[in-house]
Parts: sequence; structure tokens; C-alpha cells
Amino acid sequence: MSEKKIIADNAINMNRRSFLGKSALGVGGMALGSLLGCNFYQKEGSLITKTDNPMGIKGILNSPHHPAKIKRVIYLFQSGGPSQLELFDYKPLLNQRRGEDLPESIRNGQRLTGMTSGQDKFPLVGSNFGFQQHGKNGTWISDLLPYTAKMVDELCIVKSMYTEAINHDPAVTFFQTGSQQPGRPSIGSWLSYGLGSENENLPSFTVLLSRGTGRPNGQPLYTRLWGNGFLHSLHQGVQFRAAKDPVLYLNDPKGISKETKRSILDNLAALNEKQYQEFGDDEIQSRIAQYEMAYRMQTSVPEVMNTENEPDYIYKMYGADAKIPGTYAANCLLARRLAEQDVRFIQLYHMGWDQHDNLPSAIEKQAKDVDQASAALVADLKQRGMLEDTLVVWGGEFGRTNYSQGLLTDTNYGRDHHPRCFTMWMAGGGIKPGFVYGETDEFGYNIVNNPVHVHDFQATLLHLLGIDHERLTYKYQGRRFRLTDVEGHLVKDILA
Repeated sequence: MSEKKIIADNAINMNRRSFLGKSALGVGGMALGSLLGCNFYQKEGSLITKTDNPMGIKGILNSPHHPAKIKRVIYLFQSGGPSQLELFDYKPLLNQRRGEDLPESIRNGQRLTGMTSGQDKFPLVGSNFGFQQHGKNGTWISDLLPYTAKMVDELCIVKSMYTEAINHDPAVTFFQTGSQQPGRPSIGSWLSYGLGSENENLPSFTVLLSRGTGRPNGQPLYTRLWGNGFLHSLHQGVQFRAAKDPVLYLNDPKGISKETKRSILDNLAALNEKQYQEFGDDEIQSRIAQYEMAYRMQTSVPEVMNTENEPDYIYKMYGADAKIPGTYAANCLLARRLAEQDVRFIQLYHMGWDQHDNLPSAIEKQAKDVDQASAALVADLKQRGMLEDTLVVWGGEFGRTNYSQGLLTDTNYGRDHHPRCFTMWMAGGGIKPGFVYGETDEFGYNIVNNPVHVHDFQATLLHLLGIDHERLTYKYQGRRFRLTDVEGHLVKDILA
């Protein structure tokens, strides 16, 4: 490209953005002030707005649409599709009719995956594990979950969840972003965009991963699940790893002092600000903010990740695995610590629930991974007075079939994906405790009462945070997008 061409392009760019460029002269100084130790700022579009909260970042919403019931969410996502029939949805009829073919009147031609659609028969199979009634309302809980059973009076169990996706990747993507297609912002990114952060030293959206023992080499997860999509990159989730460096590229190279790093950031910010004034690219401002967040996280992340000072009774609550970095139990403990630091959305992913075969032995291991720590997290939040303004969510992307995938024997069977009905639970602020919502038929195949769609769940979650899901939107490529797309209804019956 010739020098004349470059000069001409720059002239056109400056003419087009002259008003924004001139009106934003003071904005660069504010952003640089943040890098020099003042309050952190957050932008929307070409605007940068100082937060009213001296310890955080303001979102696009000047105030919630209605009074919020909670401040934060801890989402315990069980990747792979836990079998509701082994854990929460007690169906004695399946044991009585074990081995019989699923009646066509129940299946009614519903879609199957390619893994079982070719089977000659669909033999019904109940759980190999017992169920007992627990709590004040006699809620049925599997013997696989003894710790969860003790906490049942704190839980709102929804047995009538359903989704449209039948395979893992689109189903997980649907739950996390509101669309089966990649590219949309995740729930945590929407919350960062809408509400901002209450902590200037940690991201508003953090991610922790663990791999279960039920199927250690099961379905993978992709970083786009906690991506910002078309929102500014300031809103993407930050993954904390179980390693020497919990956040990649956070630590300085050897020989770089704190003073040198500060000088580098200040000069880099000045160069970036000059570039912003010339071209008006909002992502430049996001990058300045991210550099500053990384600088502050160099101190805050090691502090929050170091659990050595936790008392012995806490480790006993969460279980022996809580001392092993990267386990589900250790991540649940970290989730509580992040919640204490006012991180708004804490996402845990636990892999290993995709049990197409050898389900009895696999799910027993998988349930043991999560049972004690999940219950401990709820109890720990409650004893600290934090459960009343925290929502804890537990569940996967879909359920499992009531018939066996492959060979059914006296001791062994598997289950295929089943999007038509499955179970999740919630606990915390704004949710009815000790409550069971929704019902499936006696075969555990179809919902017969109070169905809850993925978008309904998302709408309800946003409502608890003070957000009307229809009013939190972002204009992109000529359309106003939202987490719940064009659907979603508030599930009022489960609200306290």
C-alpha cells in the first residue's frame, strides 16, 4: 500500500470519527488514570463510565430493572448429562417392567441419537440403586447422594427441565449461551456486560474445570463456552487452572521488577490511547483494562487460590479431595473463596457424566466426586450468611433415557442422551427451599407437569439478579440479541 493511500485512508477515518475523537479527549486520561492506580472503568460501545462503586466496574445497566434477590451465582455444571433416573427421579415402574420394550405410545416417535436409533428394542431399565425419602417433605433422593440428601431442605429440585439439543456440544452451548450455535456470549459474559463487577482486583466471571472419575476421558469442553462472543473482550470468562500458574501469562518474566512492569504498562497505555484517538476502536480500551486487571490479579489470584489457611473442619466438610488441586471438591472450596471476594459469576465444569455403558459402576464414582462437596458448598455459604444472596445451581445439559443403550444384563446397562426431561437443583436467595417442581410420567420419559425450558431457566436466573431478560440486549449485525434469544418465561412458582 502506498504512502499516499495510507494518508488518505487515515484522513477518511479521522473525518468519520472526528466528533467521537474530539469528544473523547478526556476519556483517555480517565483510562490512563485507572492504570496509574485510580478506579477501574468499564465501557459500553464508545462510552467509558466511572463506576459508582469504588471497588468495581459498572455495567451497561445504570441500575437493576427490579430489586435483585442475589448478588452472585455459583453454577456447578455437570457436563455429560447426569442420569436423573439414578439420582433424583424415582421411577419404581421401570424396575417392575425391567427388560420390556419401551411402549411406542410413550416414545411417540420422538427423536433419538444415532447411537440407539438402530436398536431393535428399547428395554426399560430402572436404577440399580435405592431411593429414600428425606427432609420435611419426604423428597426422594438416591442412595448415591447421601450428603445431598441431608441438605434437601435447602434445595429447590426441578424435575421437569427440557432442552431442544440431543448431542453434547450444542446442548452445553445452548445452556451456557442461549444458542446451539457457537459465537454467542456466555451467561457470565452477559452478567459482566449488564451488571459489571463489584471487585476491581478479580474478574467478574471466573471458570474452574475438573474431570470426574466416572468417565475420565469423556466429552471435552471448549473455551468458547465461557467466551464473550460479540460482546467486548473485557467480558470473557477467565479460567483458573490447578497449576503453578493458575492464570496463563499472568506472571512476569524473571528480572522484571514491579516498578519496571508499572512503567511498561503506563507507556503501553499511552500508546494504546493514542491509537484509540486515531482509530476509535473500542477493543483498544478493553485491552488497556485487561492489562490493568492482569496487573492487579498478580496479587489477588495467589491469595484467593491459596487455601492452606482454611481450618481443618472446612476440609472435613468438603472431603479429602478438597486438598487436591483441580478436583471438584477443591474447586467448590475455591468457589466459596471467590464468592467471598464478590466475584459475580463463578462457573464450575465437572466432566465425566456421559455414561452410555457400564453406567452402574461409572455413576457411583461420579456421584461420589460431587456429592459431599456440593452439599458442603451450600452449607458453608449458609453458615457464613452468604447463601441468602448467592444462587447455587447444579445440573447438566440433558438427561438420560429410560431404556438401556446396548446390552441389558442383571448388573449392567447404559443410557443414551435424553433431552425430553431431566433434573436440576438450585439453592440460595430468592428460591423456595425444600421444594420439588415439575413431574415426569411414570416411565420417566415425558414431562406431565410444569415444564421448564432452558430459556425459562436463564430468564429466572437473570430475574434473581434484578434483570428483565427481555431488556438486557446487545445490537450486533443489525439485530438486538439477548441471552434468551426470542423465548423464555420467568418460573414464578419456584421463587420464594
